[in-house]
Amino acid sequence: MSEHAGPAQGASAAAAGQSWDPARYARNARFVADLAGAAVELLAPQAGERILDLGCGDGALSVRLQEMDVDVVGVDASAEQIEAARAAGVDARVMDGQALEFESEFDAVFSNAAMHWMNRDPDAVIAGVHRALRPRGRFVAEFGGYANCAAARVALYAVLRYRGCDPEAANPWFFPSPAEYGSRLVRGGFVVDSIELVPRLTRLPGDITGWLDTFADSFFNLLPEGQREPARQEVRALLEPMLCDGEGTWHVDYMRLRFRAHLPD
Repeated sequence: MSEHAGPAQGASAAAAGQSWDPARYARNARFVADLAGAAVELLAPQAGERILDLGCGDGALSVRLQEMDVDVVGVDASAEQIEAARAAGVDARVMDGQALEFESEFDAVFSNAAMHWMNRDPDAVIAGVHRALRPRGRFVAEFGGYANCAAARVALYAVLRYRGCDPEAANPWFFPSPAEYGSRLVRGGFVVDSIELVPRLTRLPGDITGWLDTFADSFFNLLPEGQREPARQEVRALLEPMLCDGEGTWHVDYMRLRFRAHLPD
């Protein structure tokens, strides 16, 4: 998923309860692609390059790259999102981000708000990207990092534990620190050019329940159907003092991990 991709590429069993509706995603999460400017700037795409959009979701950013005269291939684990990306004119393919099927095809691999869903085997993601790149190819990504959406996670865990569930069993996310992920990149054969955590309090287009429906339904799916909406409202009530301002505008406390790396000579 990406948030950008929406779906969990090769997700663990925990993420299996997460569903991806392109219309719901466009309604509640268009901000994900809209706020990707810094990551695209770090990518610095050049006309004529062949770039893999890892976790392309509905193709919103793939289309933006195509408008820069870049040859783009998008992959995502959600068949529904891939269908939407193809409808937008993207060469998009259903593929597990932890089992990429490319060999020395791309000048760059780009990913926005997707790799935190690839939580089963992050090192397999890095290995697949390494295989997919041509010599001197670059890997540029932004995704959820350490302490990402911490308030929402605390509220989700509290409500589920109160209701007798183990929230860790439903956690679909991987939010590493720069030190941890930088070490993984180096072990995976990359030279790290830059890596940082970027705090970003992010305004939502509507109520926090839209965000919960879009990104956290795997947690509520642990509950019997009749308990899901009451639990969602309990999470909302816990978050309102922290994430809803005096004008009724909701935000989420995002922490983005942004990096650029390349293959050595």
